[in-house]
Amino acid sequence: MSLVLSPEAQDLLFREARTANTFTTEPVSDEQVRAIYDLVKYAPTAMNQQPLRVVLVRSPQARERLVHLMAPGNQAKTAAAPLVAILAADLDFHEELPKVFPHRPQARDAFAADEALRSRTATFNAALQVGYFILGVRAAGLAAGPMAGYDAAGVDKEFLDEAHTVLAVVNIGRPGPDAWFDRLPRLTYEEVVTTV
Repeated sequence: MSLVLSPEAQDLLFREARTANTFTTEPVSDEQVRAIYDLVKYAPTAMNQQPLRVVLVRSPQARERLVHLMAPGNQAKTAAAPLVAILAADLDFHEELPKVFPHRPQARDAFAADEALRSRTATFNAALQVGYFILGVRAAGLAAGPMAGYDAAGVDKEFLDEAHTVLAVVNIGRPGPDAWFDRLPRLTYEEVVTTV
């Protein structure tokens, strides 16, 4: 069975998708970020929770504060990327449930009463949205450099409040010279998929 998506779209979103390590100086506009969000906001989450929150790091002062929190191997590329997004989970997502899941008004209260459940749910569903966000960056013709190498407690303290926790830091822009490392091997279907 063939895929419905055109081969060109498959290449753009998947086969040619790579983590960019260098970027040009071409800026990423607010309009581009809005177009990315307007596409990926439809990503499925349990009970339409939508716990992903995005902090765009644009000012030189904020960039400097973030760079110091990145792992040494990520500092230079984070300093040079045209745009950096901090992707976080809103641990108080349940407060929005009456708006985004209106047909079940009691849903908010179920999450309000169980902080551990709320945290697990927020983290899982926001992580799904992170994947869609990266695909949205690719769909906009830009490259993404998602990273987990940073001081998470430091990023939370410096850029977020107690109701939010960082999941990823993503450099965004047009790929620069030598942006890609060599493609690494992938596991085969048989190594990943089991039928029971």
